[in-house]
Amino acid sequence: MVGTKTHGRRQPSLSQLRAFAAVAEHLHFRDAAASIGMSQPALSGAVATLEEVLGVTLLERTTRRVLLSPAGERLAVRAKAVLAEVGALMEEAEAVRAPFTGVLRLGVIPTVAPYLLPTVLGLFHARYPQLDLQVNEEQTASLLEGLTSGRLDLLLLAVPLGAPGVVELPLFDEDFVLVTPLDHRLGGRQGIPRQALREVNVLLLDEGHCLRDQALDICREAGRGISGAGRTSSAEGGGGREGVPVTTTAAGLSTLVQLVAGGLGVTLLPRTAVKVETARSEELRTGFFADPAPTRRVALAMRAGAARGAEYEELAEALRKALRSLPVRVLGPDAGQRPGAAHP
Repeated sequence: MVGTKTHGRRQPSLSQLRAFAAVAEHLHFRDAAASIGMSQPALSGAVATLEEVLGVTLLERTTRRVLLSPAGERLAVRAKAVLAEVGALMEEAEAVRAPFTGVLRLGVIPTVAPYLLPTVLGLFHARYPQLDLQVNEEQTASLLEGLTSGRLDLLLLAVPLGAPGVVELPLFDEDFVLVTPLDHRLGGRQGIPRQALREVNVLLLDEGHCLRDQALDICREAGRGISGAGRTSSAEGGGGREGVPVTTTAAGLSTLVQLVAGGLGVTLLPRTAVKVETARSEELRTGFFADPAPTRRVALAMRAGAARGAEYEELAEALRKALRSLPVRVLGPDAGQRPGAAHP
């Protein structure tokens, strides 16, 4: 399909814009074609026609790679914005036509997905059988990019996000607990003071996980200084002393807990993860902090002004009820945002 004409001037088609946006994202014709279900010759032809319609060169083609031209860099942003608006138009029409039907693209962070998805999926299957739920597990930064670009519709993650144009629908607060090796002196204790974190080796997730940042915040509150990326220092002894760099990290909570079982240190887990993760080893014990325990808040997040906003709010309320069986403190829809995830 070639561009349409408006007042005698040809206009680009949506298929041409979609093809160009895919190439701009992947910088590879085969991968771009696969991502939008188009043949490679058809995609190449669509981009070439778009260049003809616009009168500019969008791509610099070599035998080894594809690069965006300066004009392509500028117009790729516009093309993505147009496609996002068209997607919003279709989404709004779909919402008006039949609420809780069609596709819902849900993004979930890795430290929530394994522990809440059984409840979430059960709710969707029982209550919203006409919804085509598509789940994407990604880190927070990637999820926010997906939400604002229109690639994702709704997020399930830890807050606050502090992101403009994003509305948070709070679901619950949950405590952090201390997971230790079997013979650790803090293992199994109740009422552990946060200050105890000054004296132990706290194992962390890799950079990019919000749970890593929350754990570092808790350590700071306990008086354990943080210097540089991943460096910790004790607050004891006047001005404190610089500790050793963090050299052992993990990509996921399962690996983190196994490192604890192997005696490399202790770690912090949200309560919803404890049953699943500690069941993997008999070499672990769980300790509980004194009140007020460090906590995190989990919420749904949507774009401000989302066409299906009323549906998402209804979904959030249904989730609050479904989550009451978990070890969390369910919140009302009007719960205020806290200054930080690690604060009580």
